[in-house]
Amino acid sequence: MTTQVTPLGAVGRGLAAGAVGTAFMTLAQELSAKLQSSGDADQQSDDQQGDDQQGHDPWEQASMPAKVARRISEGVFEHEVSPERIPLLTHGMHWAYGTGWGAVYGLVQGTFGGRSLRRGLTFGSGVWSMSYVQLVPMGLYEPPWKYPPKGIAMEVSYHLVYGLGVAGAYRLFDRR
Repeated sequence: MTTQVTPLGAVGRGLAAGAVGTAFMTLAQELSAKLQSSGDADQQSDDQQGDDQQGHDPWEQASMPAKVARRISEGVFEHEVSPERIPLLTHGMHWAYGTGWGAVYGLVQGTFGGRSLRRGLTFGSGVWSMSYVQLVPMGLYEPPWKYPPKGIAMEVSYHLVYGLGVAGAYRLFDRR
């Protein structure tokens, strides 16, 4: 049974649901990476060693969340970030972004109510779309039509898992 929730309560539940959704997305990404890398782990390590010996810039291979965090740190706060921080920035930005979007979900769900499954799928798709709206103008992504369909399908699937995780968690937190 859903009850009337205050805006602050909706944001709090949304933040918690965003963290849960991010955890589900992270698990889906890690499972996918394990399944995909089972055959090319040796080749990857050989390639990485060759790049390191040629003076390779670690930021070129950094994850997108780390690159965004670096841009914020250096562009807004004028604080240079060393490459050793890439793993921390990757996880920190990933979790902050996913949790933050949960607050948006909480406000929408708390205001309008409705079917959480449908809203979760729509929400996950919207968050995926927003990544392109934000990252293409920053020069960190190309428009989605420039990527292989399989890669786009994987990205969308991760975000659908995220949206369903957020919706399911919010629904559980909303019950009294």
